[in-house]
Amino acid sequence: MLKFDRQGLLPAVIQDDATGEVLMVAFMNEEALSLTRETGYTHFFSRSRNTIWRKGEQSGNVQEVRDIFVNCEETSLLIKVVQHGDAACHTGYRSCYFRRLLPDDGYEFVAERVFDPDIVYGSMRAKSQGGEALPIAIDYLSTNEQQKLESELRQLYGVYQYLRDNDMSEESNTSRLLQERSHGYLVARLADELEELAEVQSGEHVHTDRVDDTILEGSQVGYWLMLLAATDNLRYDDFMPHASILSGYREHYGESKAIEQRQDCLNLLSVHQPTTLVQGLHLGFALIGRTCAEAGISPLAPTEYDLGQMRRKGLVR
Repeated sequence: MLKFDRQGLLPAVIQDDATGEVLMVAFMNEEALSLTRETGYTHFFSRSRNTIWRKGEQSGNVQEVRDIFVNCEETSLLIKVVQHGDAACHTGYRSCYFRRLLPDDGYEFVAERVFDPDIVYGSMRAKSQGGEALPIAIDYLSTNEQQKLESELRQLYGVYQYLRDNDMSEESNTSRLLQERSHGYLVARLADELEELAEVQSGEHVHTDRVDDTILEGSQVGYWLMLLAATDNLRYDDFMPHASILSGYREHYGESKAIEQRQDCLNLLSVHQPTTLVQGLHLGFALIGRTCAEAGISPLAPTEYDLGQMRRKGLVR
């Protein structure tokens, strides 16, 4: 008998029936598994959207089920499929596993992108908005607003520097992380938040609504970027995050470039050298600016949210 976890989910490994290639891993609840068996096409449960979804419902790249296998502990599934369409990964690759992990913790791309996700999913989002593309903020900030962004980011970074230089681990998890200086862990957490920030824009990750979720996830991306800078003892003027956020806010580009930029950011940060660290931080903060523009909100919003959290904790006035 299948053993679903406490959230009622089972991980399912999806494998190409003809080649044996692993295409993706996703979660199923009982209803998704039942629909998969009834229809003969894979269905999954989205934890971020809290709903059932059919693979290929937007891209058309559906998966026809050939066999379903259960592991020895009855806690996961292996599903062999015929992959219709050229790609199983929402980023446009044949498989979700298109990168090889290198000894230095960097990534090597081992496959070519099959389709442009900006075209495939962008057109679907446009249709869902009544035929119009999602709004892009094009008005630049006033000089006062730009100065305010810099001032608030300097204040915020000052808090992280204080928590780094004064061990408050017993009362502050942030201070504990800064004392541990685990660069690899911080990069891994940043990768998670960058993915969630992207999924907010695509509608795959929903807490409340797009505006509030962009502010929340944008602040989380900024948090891990700030911690990476602080653990390497960078001065604020070494990486100037406000300039990077404004750069991303003003430079409008598609999802395919954003995907590449996220990966470049993580690759550069993984190398853990001063020059590449600053370059990676720039790309990360620029992505915050870009998503603020996409969501039609001020690039100050994530930072102001963070400062509000700091005020509640008594760390800033």
